[in-house]
Amino acid sequence: MFLGLDFGTSSVKGVIIDDKQKLIATASSPLKVSRPHPGWSEQNPEDWWKAANAVVKALRKQKPKAIAAVKGIGMSGQQHGATLLDKNGKVLRPCILWNDARSFAECEDILRDCPEAPAITGNVPLAGFTAPKLVWVRKHERKIFDQVAKVLLPKDYIRFRMTGTYGSDMSDSAGSYWLDVAKRDWSETVLKATHMRRDQMPELFEGTDATGRISDKLAKDWGMPLKPVVAGGGGDNASAAVGIGAVHDGDAILSLGTSGVLFVANKNFSPNTERRVHAFCHAVPGQWHQMGVILSATDSIEWLARLLKTPAPKLTAALGKKLDGPSSVLLLPYFSGERTPVGDSQIRGAMLGLSHESTASELTHAVLDGVAFAFRDCLEALRQAGTDVKRVTAVGGGTHSEIWLKIIATVLGIPIDLPAAGDVGGAFGGARMGMMAATGASYEKVCTKPKIAKTILPEKQAKAAYDAAYQRYTKIYPNIKDIR
Repeated sequence: MFLGLDFGTSSVKGVIIDDKQKLIATASSPLKVSRPHPGWSEQNPEDWWKAANAVVKALRKQKPKAIAAVKGIGMSGQQHGATLLDKNGKVLRPCILWNDARSFAECEDILRDCPEAPAITGNVPLAGFTAPKLVWVRKHERKIFDQVAKVLLPKDYIRFRMTGTYGSDMSDSAGSYWLDVAKRDWSETVLKATHMRRDQMPELFEGTDATGRISDKLAKDWGMPLKPVVAGGGGDNASAAVGIGAVHDGDAILSLGTSGVLFVANKNFSPNTERRVHAFCHAVPGQWHQMGVILSATDSIEWLARLLKTPAPKLTAALGKKLDGPSSVLLLPYFSGERTPVGDSQIRGAMLGLSHESTASELTHAVLDGVAFAFRDCLEALRQAGTDVKRVTAVGGGTHSEIWLKIIATVLGIPIDLPAAGDVGGAFGGARMGMMAATGASYEKVCTKPKIAKTILPEKQAKAAYDAAYQRYTKIYPNIKDIR
């Protein structure tokens, strides 16, 4: 048996799979985000640990024999979070999350002090990355900065609690902005430019490597007498790709979660910083990937759900199943800034075309359209990087809305495949990495593609209207970017 844990922004999910990769049990535990100031986003690392224990407890209650037979554990994690520890392993402050925008000015500092950084990291520095956060802490919380002995990404803090190992994998570390992505090693140049040292970084592993075993105490607490090995694991998107078998050149996934990602696996390191396409290491050895990233995907519909005091599924269900064309209202879904293609942490969202006659359904439709247009921006940026995406496999909570998938398929002009177990992609990928770490099996053998439950095709009769609406959408940001 193998356990996969996915540390997301809104919850921790866990799955158990057997030797044939059959799903045995699933569980989840919610998380909350703290926003103490506008643009800030934080979580208490202790809450991740409590949620992890709650998930394992729930799985153990469901399948005690399966938990007792676990031989390997793999983790998927939200990327970029800055978890700061002192020399005793004590957390110094709440973790600054991936969607925190406070360190936008520090990105300019990095480019000024290290103009070669984009070539090394394959990316332009963005406020969401880890390195700018540490530059911010040095400026504004110097007493804390001076105590930092280790900087860990969220899932890697859990690894530390489980095994005592300070370790990270290549895919998650590539999002820190300290990694030389082509060489798969820490960059002394970028570390020095951000006033950091190699000894403050965790040891690097491939996602399929064994990084240690859980402690004796934890083995007893969790009911795991075999003391399973813990795999390197991966960033959430790379782990989801492992989960659905997107590990070969050209394999693509669309993640419709809190944030949105258009992910393509690459056999070579292929950066394209001009349009803010992320180029990171994959979670499997010797592979890389590109991502177009939007910061507010399902977060956008959740905003409207809070505003209208109506659950998001009810709002989307009210649109029905037929797609005739776009909403008369346009939404720019930049609620917490945007990455691809603009790299602007300070811009905020906008709605155009509101009238006295605008209804809740029209606003809901506009939100779904706006996120789809943001994905189209990612697709166009990938195309400019020379990557041809012919179809995608969709994962994430937003995939439960078929009308949303129809809109996205139509806007992108490509088919969208839905895997039978798409709602546990990251955790399932983690379990697969746990399997590889425990057994030594190759990713080519383990990372097969799942059965496809359904394929969503573009709605031809709506394509022309959506293309026209997208062209109007692309004019919004250039005309409002200087209005703060």
